[in-house]
Amino acid sequence: MTRLWNDPSDFADEMVVGFVRANGRYVRQVYGGVARSTAGREPEVAVVIGGGSGHYPAFAGLVGPGLAHGAAMGNLFASPSAHQVESVVRASERGRGVLLSYGNYAGDVLHFDEAQETLRAEGIDCRTVTVTDDIFSAPADDRGSRRGIAGDLPVFKLAGAAAARGDDLDGVERVARLANERTRSMGVAFSGCTLPGAEEPLFSVPEGRMAVGLGIHGEPGLDETDVPTAAGLAELFIDRLLDEAEIPEGVSPQGARVVPVLNGLGSVKTEELFVVYARIADLAQERGLTLIDPQVGEFCTSFDMAGVSLTLLWLDDELEQLWSAPADTPAWRSGAVDTAALTALDPDADLEPERTIPPAGEASRAAAGRIAELFVAVRDVIDEHADDLGRLDAIAGDGDHGIGMQRGARAAADEAATVVDLGAGAGTALTSVADAWADHAGGTSGALWGVVLRALGERVGDDESPTGATLAEAVTAASDAVKEHGRAEIGDKTMVDALAPLASTFAEAVGRGDDPASAWRAAAEAATRAADETADLLPHKGRARSHGEKSRGTADPGAVSLALIATTIADRLPRS
Repeated sequence: MTRLWNDPSDFADEMVVGFVRANGRYVRQVYGGVARSTAGREPEVAVVIGGGSGHYPAFAGLVGPGLAHGAAMGNLFASPSAHQVESVVRASERGRGVLLSYGNYAGDVLHFDEAQETLRAEGIDCRTVTVTDDIFSAPADDRGSRRGIAGDLPVFKLAGAAAARGDDLDGVERVARLANERTRSMGVAFSGCTLPGAEEPLFSVPEGRMAVGLGIHGEPGLDETDVPTAAGLAELFIDRLLDEAEIPEGVSPQGARVVPVLNGLGSVKTEELFVVYARIADLAQERGLTLIDPQVGEFCTSFDMAGVSLTLLWLDDELEQLWSAPADTPAWRSGAVDTAALTALDPDADLEPERTIPPAGEASRAAAGRIAELFVAVRDVIDEHADDLGRLDAIAGDGDHGIGMQRGARAAADEAATVVDLGAGAGTALTSVADAWADHAGGTSGALWGVVLRALGERVGDDESPTGATLAEAVTAASDAVKEHGRAEIGDKTMVDALAPLASTFAEAVGRGDDPASAWRAAAEAATRAADETADLLPHKGRARSHGEKSRGTADPGAVSLALIATTIADRLPRS
């Protein structure tokens, strides 16, 4: 396939610019994504959605009257950063509170939750409903752990309709939760997707075989079977989605009213979707369902993946009314929106957050200069190993870890140089780099590296050059913060498996009187050993959790990248 974009580092920014220029009637660009270009006569609860790019029309295409008020957009398959989410919320909310809604992925949860905490501290009432529709990603008795796929659309649409009819935040949240509880999806793929700039797809499916239970970020399927006929695929969908354990509580299939959404994931032709849908409709009706407003097309894609998903939304009277309520967005229209009641908003919103550099001591500024030099080395080593990190991640994840780390490290090096030139001390340099890394990397790794660097900066401060004891305290604080934010412990097969030994070894060496450079070299060796040992673990957190045994024998990419950075720093420290 011809590739028009070879460098994915700023894909989302360029995509958003082009999208806004093509759809300025509906949306305006804000820092971190898009917001509505119009507002109604009366303020509404703001429904702010989001996630990585690569899923169009999700998420930017669903912003407009009757649906979402804003969409925070991360880079390729990577969650937006907390700062991006905050920016989109501030551009969207009008004093009646905000509902955040997005697919249940670790990186999105970390970033959106951090944004929610910040917004609440500013006095903005903010709630969250994560979408958990994918029946293959966790068992029926653990629905809260499931990931969100094409079921995003029903949840977003119904929440937006509730906001448009004037519901308060409690009401909009209630509708969104009910919609999520009544939405079920599953997906299949015949081939993987290929990220811009990559030479190989994130995963491959053997000839004549079909991956079952895939995600929307290029994750491999959780099962595999022979490619069925269109009728056979329809039967697979209906049999699995109408399994007794998947029928929403209090609903009887006989006579139930259901919206079916047959979603193409990127390369399946609409005509082929209609062939599959013809049999789905017959089977659903034979099982006693009444089909309402069937949707066949692309609603949540995965770049060029050849795949299909089926979503069923089980209606009640209220949800049916909200589903058919008017909406007008670039990618979704229903009914007739009263455009006369809309007023245009300023399209020239400030796209860049303001910054200030606090005063710092001379020794701290000198330390900041050394920190900036280390981030150049980090950037270079991540550039060198980005492809390897991506391949590690593709085995049981979505393959974007290398790209995400590359974006984060490049942004960190640039930001460190900028703030050092402005006179920043060590603490400010680290906290500024934390924001830059999280903003540009997105995803789980972006969030956690932001946590690491921010914790370091807060402990180091701007007054003096940090001592060994201060650094040991800072690294320990960073390890504790990642455990808290990521809700991970040693043995979960995450970066914590390398970070915790790094912190404890460094603190012990400093405590017994080793100089900081020697202590760090010992800590880096401990982190490297621990990262290698993650190959024997099963994942308990993140996207790899769903793939279990597939990751056995492969080291965790987050732990590997952390050990790689620790070793790079160690190699550049002075030797006594």
